[in-house]
Amino acid sequence: MRYGHHHHHLLRLPLVTPSLRCSLPPIGGSILQTLYSSSASRCIFVLALSSPTCSRRRYRLNRVIADMESEKELMNEAKRTVTPRLCRVSGSMTEVVEIQAESPKFHVLFIPGNPGVVSFYNDFLESLHQFLDGNASITAVGQISHTSKDWESGKLFSLQDQIDHKVEFIRQELESVKVPIILVGHSIGSYISLEILRKCSEKVLYCIGLYPFLTLNQQSTKQSLIGKLAASSLLSATASFLVASLGLLPMSAARRLVSYSLGASWSDTAVQATCTHLRQYHTMRNVLYMAMTEFRELAAEPDWEFMRENQSKLAFLFGIDDHWGPLQLFEEISKHAPGTCLSIEREGHTHGFCCTVAGSVWVAQHVATRIKTRLHQKCL
Repeated sequence: MRYGHHHHHLLRLPLVTPSLRCSLPPIGGSILQTLYSSSASRCIFVLALSSPTCSRRRYRLNRVIADMESEKELMNEAKRTVTPRLCRVSGSMTEVVEIQAESPKFHVLFIPGNPGVVSFYNDFLESLHQFLDGNASITAVGQISHTSKDWESGKLFSLQDQIDHKVEFIRQELESVKVPIILVGHSIGSYISLEILRKCSEKVLYCIGLYPFLTLNQQSTKQSLIGKLAASSLLSATASFLVASLGLLPMSAARRLVSYSLGASWSDTAVQATCTHLRQYHTMRNVLYMAMTEFRELAAEPDWEFMRENQSKLAFLFGIDDHWGPLQLFEEISKHAPGTCLSIEREGHTHGFCCTVAGSVWVAQHVATRIKTRLHQKCL
């Protein structure tokens, strides 16, 4: 295709041969017919071809297009099955997101990071459900008081509180589940997943940590600054108040501000979750309080003995430039628990993969592949 200065040189197309004619889709034919009909020296592309061979090829092509449309409709339908609900666990109101399969072969329990707002992960969970071919029910359970409403009346919850809450959630909500449970955790959710595995090992088949935060990174300036902010009650309260002041804005204005501040790559899902949850004073206070207790708990090295004993049940995905889960930790796990399945994401996504559609889809496909591989190995 070439563009020139004179109107009769604006578009040059190859001569359409009979064989090419048969394989072009109808819309392509319409465009070509319009382009060529004004020139007697060019062949005119006619859709009403009488050749039986062409008719069969067109039929097959239209069937392929129809199948693609049907698949797209099924994928969209799968996305509509994401359902939020509330339940009380150990007396605390808990936000849950679920996708139920008709005949699940296993159950995925997802543990978010910090902030532990499950709606941030909707795109990821929907994509995961699709990549698992509808064979899994999926439940994502939020951190206590990282919620849209202050159901806990300002109470603050530590990392240990959140771990106990997830263990109790399994006992209360998943006790009747007869299929194996697969844990998937993000960031500090990876650490929480390991603690769940420690206490519920008989129910858990596999544990996948995404961009895991398992121990402090002493070389990270960002972690040092966040640690100092979280450790100060005054600074935490001030920061929470400043963020919560955005709650005075109407939702439409808040969405525009968040989108402008965080960039165009952020998904509508992430922008909405930010506006509904992170503008709440109680949520930000709990985010920072939980962070403070994380920094205390994770000052120690990971429990290498436990990880070595369970290495066949463990998989981790690391990022290239992630101070929460640095590649130094990748090397340490390789040394202490060499049977662990370890991967490095090199596609340019970030620790906050769930905030973009591309990141959500890529990580979901990775997790689905890991799960399918593990289930295949178990069947051998």
